[in-house]
Amino acid sequence: MLKKGSKLNSILTGTCPKCQKESMYEDKNPLHLAKVLKMNENCSHCGLHYQIEPSFFYGAMYVSYGLNVAVGVAAFIISFVFVGSSLKTAFISIIVALIISFPFVLRLARNIYINMFVSYDPEATLKK
Repeated sequence: MLKKGSKLNSILTGTCPKCQKESMYEDKNPLHLAKVLKMNENCSHCGLHYQIEPSFFYGAMYVSYGLNVAVGVAAFIISFVFVGSSLKTAFISIIVALIISFPFVLRLARNIYINMFVSYDPEATLKK
């Protein structure tokens, strides 16, 4: 399922979508909030420039919106339907879930967005 070459591998691991050999981020841990959006300029293995065009990752905001809606709906259903909490408590659980998942959703949205435009190339190497 997560074998090299699949989009899912690149999305979940945050590796270069072209060669999948290097992390796109300077710090792999999304919980270091000061560095959550710090990305390398290029892949050191294949040379892919991550910022494909100016303001490229603004499009990831739309992906992030969809992911946050999914997290909010899931939190509401778990809290209200399965746990049986009140409506007020269910909405508080949505807010808590969104705050906790923020750094993960932020990176996941970027990973999904760049993988929509760049495909895996097993022959990708840096030309010197």
